[in-house]
Amino acid sequence: MSEDERRTKTAMGEDLALAFETHRGRLRSVAYRMLGSLSEADDAVQETWLRLSRSDISEVRSLAAWLTTVVGRICLDMLRSRTSRREESLDTHVPDPVIDRLDRIERIDRADRLDPEEEVVRADSVGIALLIVLETLDPAERLAFVLHDMFAVPFDDIAPIVDRTPAATRQLASRARRRVQGAAPVPDPDLSRQRTVLDAFLAASRGGDFEALVAVLHPEVVLRADSGALVGGTAASKLVRGAKAVAEQALLFRQFAEYARPALVNGGVGVVTAPDGQPLSVTALTVVDGRIVAMDILSDPERLAGLEFGGVLT
Repeated sequence: MSEDERRTKTAMGEDLALAFETHRGRLRSVAYRMLGSLSEADDAVQETWLRLSRSDISEVRSLAAWLTTVVGRICLDMLRSRTSRREESLDTHVPDPVIDRLDRIERIDRADRLDPEEEVVRADSVGIALLIVLETLDPAERLAFVLHDMFAVPFDDIAPIVDRTPAATRQLASRARRRVQGAAPVPDPDLSRQRTVLDAFLAASRGGDFEALVAVLHPEVVLRADSGALVGGTAASKLVRGAKAVAEQALLFRQFAEYARPALVNGGVGVVTAPDGQPLSVTALTVVDGRIVAMDILSDPERLAGLEFGGVLT
């Protein structure tokens, strides 16, 4: 290969890498919604890049569509090969949270404008409660729903990934949509109203006020706590239902309430509990009509160690 040919090949590779980077954020968003795991989403995006770098795309009309199809296929394969622990413990599995500083987003809201960084944070948010419902879907249903309903990918493009006709793929998405609409609570879109509920919950927790805790919880509130496979005792993974039972759980951990820091968790209000600046748990709250309908807590030490906290701990 001549020097000119090497330079041309290098330039083409650099152009391809630059083109891929323009799509990375979207691909990570697709993968995160498919997998509920930030590390696995990054793995899926990296594998997409490797496949792109080894492929001849000279006949590809839309690189964005091609990449979305590839990352979707990779995620589908990853879902189908997950371990038995994930498959058997969906009731206490909490997806990886995306965390940011709540006060920073509130300031942006009050100013009624977003800079590009905050636009990404808010637009890319998908609630933990919704991700938990997505975990219950068949992998092919999840793919059809995520790609079509969340990213407007045509059924004609999704069908080859799931080895079905476009009509059958439409039915997959329709079944998934019905399950999501019936099970995933829709949070209050007003972050300030969510914050009012969060503050009331924290005040009641710190004060040990059982009645005040019950008042801020929906009667059928669901608490999911994912502590990982190795944590036992009171802190073990669990699923708790009902306002009184959830309030009792909150009081059991009252000694940690003083370390609770309000945070933005997947676009809604939440809490990072961090004694001495060391994260102990992340809680996502789903607020509907002034009450908490879901509390999803991740306290798995291994998974917490791999999260980014968006300045909440500083």
